[in-house]
Amino acid sequence: MSTWLRDETPQSPARVHTGAAECRADLPRQARTRGPRHTSQISADGAEWLASASPHPASVLAPWEVRPGVPAVLPCGTVFDVVNVPAVFGRRILDRLWDEGPGSGPVAAHLGRVLLFTAPGTSRRLPALLAWEEWGDAVPPMLCHGVGDAVTVPPPAPGGGEGPRWLVAPDTRSPWLPGPEVVLWACVRVARATSAGDVRISISPRAERGASVYDVSRRR
Repeated sequence: MSTWLRDETPQSPARVHTGAAECRADLPRQARTRGPRHTSQISADGAEWLASASPHPASVLAPWEVRPGVPAVLPCGTVFDVVNVPAVFGRRILDRLWDEGPGSGPVAAHLGRVLLFTAPGTSRRLPALLAWEEWGDAVPPMLCHGVGDAVTVPPPAPGGGEGPRWLVAPDTRSPWLPGPEVVLWACVRVARATSAGDVRISISPRAERGASVYDVSRRR
């Protein structure tokens, strides 16, 4: 690839995805040991990972070589699924994932929504898990994109206007992606906190004794 992404950001350490039960039990410990390790700037490896979702990766990478500020439309279901949630709820999910959980995979913002890149199969299983969850009705309507769907992804270089942008950019050829159980865990935590009136908004965080606040707005 050309120099448009070379030597801009270090790669994040590889993350290991554990089983659902182990992940649930170990989320707080994982958060303490890993800490926030992410970037809002895509890397060349991250661009190649995104392009691998296309049947013809070169057809995605070639235009980016010439016009790196132009978004692309990529299919879901093989390399990643996407969970599409309202912006405020999505930012609160990020707070939970980074403050108390294992972090997140790539995350984008577009048209007043937050796009969580998740493990393939998440779009099929997550709605069923939410339907069985006690707090499922408190989760705002979300769109789950999987096999047969496509999403607009932000460009490698920041574009102008109101186009999509990265909140947590892919920076490796094999980024860790949360599965349906992890996304469910975060959704339930946010829904319960919202119902209890105990919500930390990342844009204007309130200091709490002993609490670590992850401010998404500082890491765009």
